[in-house]
Amino acid sequence: MAQPAIPDGDSTPVCHSADEGSLVDKGSPVDECHPVDEKLHPSRLVPAALQHIAAMYAGVVTPPLIIGQAVGLDTAAQTRLIAASLLIAGLATLLQTLGVKGVVGNRLPFVNAASSAGIAPILAIAENSATGHQLPAIYGAVMVAGVFCLAVGPFFGRLLRFFPPLVTGVVITLIGVTLMPVPVTWAQGGDKEAADFGDMRFLALAAFTLVVILLFQRFGRGFLKQVALLMGLLVGTLAAIPFGMADFAALKSAPVAAVPTPFSFGAPEFQPAAILSLCIVMLVLMTESSAGMLALGEICERKTDGKTITRGLRTDGIATLVGPVFGGFPTSAFAQNVGVVSLTRVRSRYVVAVAGGALLVLGAFPALGAVVSLVPMPVLGGAGIVLFGSIAVSGIRTLSEAGLDDSSNIILVAVSLGAGIIPLAAPAFYADFPAWAQTVLGSGISAGALTAVSLNLFFHHLGTRGSTATALKSS
Repeated sequence: MAQPAIPDGDSTPVCHSADEGSLVDKGSPVDECHPVDEKLHPSRLVPAALQHIAAMYAGVVTPPLIIGQAVGLDTAAQTRLIAASLLIAGLATLLQTLGVKGVVGNRLPFVNAASSAGIAPILAIAENSATGHQLPAIYGAVMVAGVFCLAVGPFFGRLLRFFPPLVTGVVITLIGVTLMPVPVTWAQGGDKEAADFGDMRFLALAAFTLVVILLFQRFGRGFLKQVALLMGLLVGTLAAIPFGMADFAALKSAPVAAVPTPFSFGAPEFQPAAILSLCIVMLVLMTESSAGMLALGEICERKTDGKTITRGLRTDGIATLVGPVFGGFPTSAFAQNVGVVSLTRVRSRYVVAVAGGALLVLGAFPALGAVVSLVPMPVLGGAGIVLFGSIAVSGIRTLSEAGLDDSSNIILVAVSLGAGIIPLAAPAFYADFPAWAQTVLGSGISAGALTAVSLNLFFHHLGTRGSTATALKSS
């Protein structure tokens, strides 16, 4: 039976669907329940939720893994950082999917968690902060970015024209390109100071993991194909154990359960340059979230209006503001989970809510989160090439739909990508610039985003009328 589109999530009653495996019989009045609001039978609910967890898990733990390594956290602190990210992701996803009527939450099958887009700017902040002040400076900037999101969110719909696919495509591409050195370092062992860094056994394990992922992607069917990345991590880790390349230290020392301690990584510090950098990143994340909500609205056949986007961004802002209290990072939408909804056609928000609850449990029990630490760095490196490369591909796909047949758009993309790649190609390029400029421009994502927004204003907004209407429409 065709499901009717319901304009506003707040007016939709919570109900059971009469689809296969539902909790009511066909022919009952609640057959008209919208797919977003249907409550599936556990036999369908649990596997569907597991698919979302599999799709998001590697992405959720990637930011704390990278940032924790960069600031020199020990094993115990790294475990707490991972647990905090899982906890905040669970809370944000529950708030987003269940929501508070008319106040917060877009009430769509929408996953929120720490975004990889913030990693590069955060690493730049860490590099320009004194030892012991790195995480406090990061968390201070993240909290202000959360306040910024809450303040700008209600008006963000008016700003979307300054962030067309032409701009967001550049930024997403740069996210993937800028992060690519990270899995390459992991594939070589992770520790550049170690005597065996780059050893062939590390490279062989990374290559083996990559091959496993490719084989599951090529020959896997259904669920196995969707969790190819997770299977690569699992098989790679199992292969590493006989060679003594898996570290069980974190699993042995991690507490079974723990109550998150506020500011356990230090009280936040507020540095202007760091705050500016992450506020720019927050604009990008808000654009990604808005795009994700619009895409889900189409997939779920439920209208996504300005109020829905405002409630969704308000959730991002709350999670980003509160997250640093326990050790979280900037929070945004997870595009891979939008893909899961599109592929499986399971559109119930309660499926994603169950997945969010599972993340919450993982965060509350650090021993479960510590399982991630068993994954050797080379295994993460092999999987990271796929993960971060797919981010770049997403950006390229966005750019392919952004009107690159227009010469102005070609120049905009070319210069913006060039500005974003400078810090990667020549890390010392901005060495003589002021500290605040190094923080902003030293991140390829921030530099590329600023350039793309500025050139978009120059070519398509300032002093233009009808002559650029075609270019604007295509981008």
